[in-house]
Amino acid sequence: MPAMIRLNVDMKSSPMTIGQVADHFGLPAHVLRHWESMGLLSPVRVAGGRRRYTRDDLFRVASIVIAKQAGLSLPDIRTFLAAGDPAARKDVLRHNHRALQAKMAALRSALDLLEAGMNCSHEDITTCPNYRARLAEAAPEGPGFVGDR
Repeated sequence: MPAMIRLNVDMKSSPMTIGQVADHFGLPAHVLRHWESMGLLSPVRVAGGRRRYTRDDLFRVASIVIAKQAGLSLPDIRTFLAAGDPAARKDVLRHNHRALQAKMAALRSALDLLEAGMNCSHEDITTCPNYRARLAEAAPEGPGFVGDR
């Protein structure tokens, strides 16, 4: 998946082909077809059954890409994009918000541990008091872990 979404709000108003949309977002065209089969997209069809994506479709694709980058599943993305009821949408988003916060906390803890390791001059990093303290903060609770707590 692309690291950054390019979405120009002044995009041309004429519909785009699947190839143009795929190129715009740095996605393979088969991903857009898959999202369509999952009910996430529904571009209009023109002669010969060719897909045409409108400006609204591009905002929808951007929403899907960003939600995927955040770790949401396609069914959850479909639910929140299709929800006509704001309460239903908020339930899905609230659940994913909590999961993303937990993931961010775990990543922050791992980053702190790496930074402690980079600042360590001990030959054996596991003997470094600063690293051990960070490790004790980052380590999961439970049986099997012996820490300096």
